[in-house]
Amino acid sequence: MRALQASTSYSISSFGISSAAPSPPSRRRHVVFSKAEPTEKSVEIMRKFSEQYARRSDTYFCVDKGVTSVVIKGLAEHKDTLGAPLCPCRHYDDKAAEAQQGFWNCPCVPMRERKECHCMLFLTPENDFAGQDQTITLEEIRETTSNM
Repeated sequence: MRALQASTSYSISSFGISSAAPSPPSRRRHVVFSKAEPTEKSVEIMRKFSEQYARRSDTYFCVDKGVTSVVIKGLAEHKDTLGAPLCPCRHYDDKAAEAQQGFWNCPCVPMRERKECHCMLFLTPENDFAGQDQTITLEEIRETTSNM
């Protein structure tokens, strides 16, 4: 055992000798290359919802319509896959549980209570990134997300 490197520790268990050194990387890799596109119907539903909510809450879409488009498509995808427009700009350990709970369903609680939209979909007029628009067309969404 003296010939072993000092940085590698070994222990004896009921299954034999095991090394605490990192194991070599696995040759199997699991990679997902694409996400399902949301249905056109869901994109249109979320587009109309976003316009209506922006007017009702006196908020505006981002000056960069690409931001607005990506968020609307993300909401539509979650509507299709989860049955609820879960915020697409956050990480969730369990999306289905989060969607069922409702806290992060659009408009999320921080938006409803304090007008704080993490996604930058609904921006207050004093926000530096707020544009002048409360509308976006389906064609604008298609154009700004066509390369994604």
